[in-house]
Amino acid sequence: MHPRTEELLQHLDATRATLHATVDAVPASIRETRPAPDRWSVAEVLEHLSRVEEQLTRLLTMKLAEAKTNGLLVPELETSAVAGTLDRAKIVDRGRRIIAGDRVLPRGEMDTAAALASLRRSRTALRELVAAHDGQSLTAVSFPHPVLGVIDGYQWFLFIGAHELRHAGQIREIADVLGQHTECRNLDVSPER
Repeated sequence: MHPRTEELLQHLDATRATLHATVDAVPASIRETRPAPDRWSVAEVLEHLSRVEEQLTRLLTMKLAEAKTNGLLVPELETSAVAGTLDRAKIVDRGRRIIAGDRVLPRGEMDTAAALASLRRSRTALRELVAAHDGQSLTAVSFPHPVLGVIDGYQWFLFIGAHELRHAGQIREIADVLGQHTECRNLDVSPER
């Protein structure tokens, strides 16, 4: 497996593990409780993450197929790490509020268990997409992110993991507001990792 493909898969696995650890640290009895009327519950955060991952997987699938059709997917000759090419701190920073688009807003249709099951399905599809393009240069694909500007295929896959870390931080905040600190406080969702 190409080192960059391996790096992406490891990044996605590590950020998902952090998300699961954060959710596990929140008592099940409060995961569907909103900390305020205008704030999401843990279940709604997970539903949002599922919607984002499903949509980005579809979009990346389409963009990569277009690049292949147009002969733009070439073998990846670089083996250097790609993690430093994305401003992860900007994504994870909870001090800056970002408004989600209507298509990825939670609809309150999933409890925590359903949202986690949806996330498992979307992550399987995402990992398969990464593996299907093993050894190909994902810089051939780029399109704009509303906050980060134009980012390439590698950066989009990195974004998905960093986006989960951002919302792991939100889940910790929810637990704090609801007075259920448990182990959430000690979980590391910092941008340096």
